[in-house]
Amino acid sequence: MTAGLPMPEVISMRTRDGVRLDADVYRPDGEGPFPALLMRQPYGRRIASTVTYAHPSWYAEQGYLVVIQDVRGRGSSEGVFEPFVNEQRDGEDTLEWLAGLTDCNGRVGMYGFSYQGVTQLFAAASGHPALKTIVPAMTGFRLASDWACEGGALRLQNSLSWAAQLGAETDRRDGYHDRFAQRYRLGHDPAADELIDPASPAVRELLEGTFFGDWLDQPLDSKYWTERSAAGTLPVVDLPALHVGGWFDSFLTGTFATYEHLRAGAAPQRLVVGPWTHLPWTPAVGQAWLGDAARSTIDTLQLRWFDRFLKERDTGVESDPPVQLYDLGANRWRAYEDYAGLPTERLCLASDGSAGFDLDGGRLGETGEATVDTIIHDPWRPVPAVGGHLAPSPGIHDRTVVDARPDVLTYTSAPLGADRQLAGPVRATLNAAADADSFDLCAVLSVVDAGGRARNLTQGYVRASGNGPVRLDLRGTCALVRAGERLRLSVSGACYPAYTLNDGSGRAPGAVRAADYRILTLSLNTQGSWLELPARAPAAKEEVS
Repeated sequence: MTAGLPMPEVISMRTRDGVRLDADVYRPDGEGPFPALLMRQPYGRRIASTVTYAHPSWYAEQGYLVVIQDVRGRGSSEGVFEPFVNEQRDGEDTLEWLAGLTDCNGRVGMYGFSYQGVTQLFAAASGHPALKTIVPAMTGFRLASDWACEGGALRLQNSLSWAAQLGAETDRRDGYHDRFAQRYRLGHDPAADELIDPASPAVRELLEGTFFGDWLDQPLDSKYWTERSAAGTLPVVDLPALHVGGWFDSFLTGTFATYEHLRAGAAPQRLVVGPWTHLPWTPAVGQAWLGDAARSTIDTLQLRWFDRFLKERDTGVESDPPVQLYDLGANRWRAYEDYAGLPTERLCLASDGSAGFDLDGGRLGETGEATVDTIIHDPWRPVPAVGGHLAPSPGIHDRTVVDARPDVLTYTSAPLGADRQLAGPVRATLNAAADADSFDLCAVLSVVDAGGRARNLTQGYVRASGNGPVRLDLRGTCALVRAGERLRLSVSGACYPAYTLNDGSGRAPGAVRAADYRILTLSLNTQGSWLELPARAPAAKEEVS
């Protein structure tokens, strides 16, 4: 303890191939041995994910031996960092070492979000008996579809900034100060207001030694992605798990996939989805302040979970409803017995052909004669990313100005005559075509208030080819839409710089240069186009963690 600061002890271990891994250890007061909480992360162990969680000393005060470890090649740990490659073996070795510490009673739980979530899944895949429970938060289950890409399109700004961050930390370790500064700037400001040429020699050179070149070049059906995915290695293990997600988190599909995968086993599983972006977990969600109900209680919930499965105390968590969702419309938590598999309601698209240049030209919920709406995708002025689950502006935003653009199709319902509860997956089928071999579609579901302002709920993206029906997964939502409000589906050919632009060729992003981007003509036939919403959920009691 230094001047009142909770200073940890730094201890080290060796992996099976002799690499030293360093960790901070926070010990509780009293005599052990104690159950242990483990976080394995690549950002410098002293951070300990405190951007979302309580400081490790708080967990130590609750009677846990807390270990925050730098993964291989990060922080002060030895070795070379290759994202996802060594986490199963190193995770297993860490569990073996931790369970054998004098202060540990052999029972270990893991927690953490993002990369710290996927290290839990790889450790769980090892089957080590010391691991008794995990709490993976906001993490990818499938590397290609949850992490790097969405609907076949590369998540440009997220991938670029993460590669720059990891590369900069490598430069810090190696003492390359000038390149660190260059990568640091790229990671914090990847020219969101300028055209990014991700496959340019300059960008490739700056991000050399990171994963970014592979993500540009590897085909999505390559073994590269499956070999680095928890989905490819994690069996259905009987391991209690608390799954934490956010409606505006980039990895929400991974949270859902992990939950569905592990709930096939016999161990208790619980899913909690808050209103949050990837970070931080506060009531400030984009431009919206949601109030006290949106404050994170994940630390206290995790403590109840760990007390049950590591200390074998009856904390009531097994009696809690298995699914807890934050209602973005009512600003309260709701509890359900299930998330997926709810009945769906189909709302058809209709138009008089003016959905691209008249904000109210397209209609949602009606059936009508087949009409074709046409827009132009101009790579000089691509439709910008506003709100949603990806950078540069995640969360809830007023997207009315974007909806009013002539390169965005809008289909809006009549004012609702009664409140409508949405809770579950959202999907769209769009009968679309383009004058190119490949084209992109972005679909956003919003709520339009009485003043005509649209606020986004959820969205999806897909890279399509050919002509005909295109299915989009808009992830999901939980929202009470009130009487008098309207629903809107907005459709565009880009969402930039959240996703790479499409040059129309269907080639991998690594083969496309900025000069290859061209104007595309996109059309949508309202016949055969519809939106699927989760029907009014069954009555459920209110749940507060």
